[in-house]
Amino acid sequence: MRAAWYEKKGPAAKVLETGEMDAPVPGPGEVRIRLRYSGINPGDVKKRQTWLGAERMPYPRVVPHNDGSGVVDLLGPGTPAELLGRRVWCSYAQSYRPHGTAAEYTTVPAHCVGPLPEEVTAEQGACLGIPGITAHRAVFADGPVTGRTVLVVGGRGAVGRSAVALAARGGARVIATVTGPPEPEPGADHVLTIGDGLADRVRDLTGGRGVDRIVEVAFDANVTLDAELLAQGGTLATYATGEPRPPLPFWPLAFSNATVRLLGYDDFPPDAVRAAIKDVTAAAAAGALRHPIAQTFALEAIAAAHEALEHPSVPGRVLLSLPA
Repeated sequence: MRAAWYEKKGPAAKVLETGEMDAPVPGPGEVRIRLRYSGINPGDVKKRQTWLGAERMPYPRVVPHNDGSGVVDLLGPGTPAELLGRRVWCSYAQSYRPHGTAAEYTTVPAHCVGPLPEEVTAEQGACLGIPGITAHRAVFADGPVTGRTVLVVGGRGAVGRSAVALAARGGARVIATVTGPPEPEPGADHVLTIGDGLADRVRDLTGGRGVDRIVEVAFDANVTLDAELLAQGGTLATYATGEPRPPLPFWPLAFSNATVRLLGYDDFPPDAVRAAIKDVTAAAAAGALRHPIAQTFALEAIAAAHEALEHPSVPGRVLLSLPA
């Protein structure tokens, strides 16, 4: 099969290569997927770089990317027979595993695979994984959101867009913050531009009470403001930070009896992943969750695809198209 891989870490153009390799065989509880598209996420780029000083290769060869879409073509022992031949989307292909979705075939644990409804294109399917599962955990890890107010910071990003859709479908009142014009966003009750006066606008919308949940994309930059905006007993769920050791406004968070939830996608509990896949699939099928796609590259152009994600010129997801 055709695949892309790297055998050392470094710049995309220097370490990524393509060629032929043996197709993987699914183990117990796994499926093999004949991939149509591979979704590229920031974490895939960071793994290829020496992020946080991690210079050592976890495996001699890594086929990158966690997310993808395609058709199940082979089952491992103990895997439900009804999965064979199904259109699916997947995640966790390269989580603690060497063989991701930048290839014609990949293997994934069956609980990390979701059905791809006919209403959802294969391109959109490859966009659902990491963003949707992370967003679901951020919104629902601390219980239902029916009747609660959820603030999604960065509502036009991949995780933010997913969080807005999932929170709205969960019965929440959703406030999304964006860096551009405050134009309507599907699922958001209110869209606010990030900047001066944001805290006052959120307080006005909540009658001074604050918000019950915050889904945060920039913990280091926003944690002080977030602490001001949380209602009593609220949760700040964050999945990214620029500064690895950010200072924490302890007393404002303590006086709110806040929960700070740090989200590491690779280690979400299996039951949480199953619940996320179910709800993300339903949101996509209903048309409530759609991702703009910035660029699609051929497998042989994977280095250019990684560079497009590192230095975006247009907003949206970056995909690899696998040979038909």
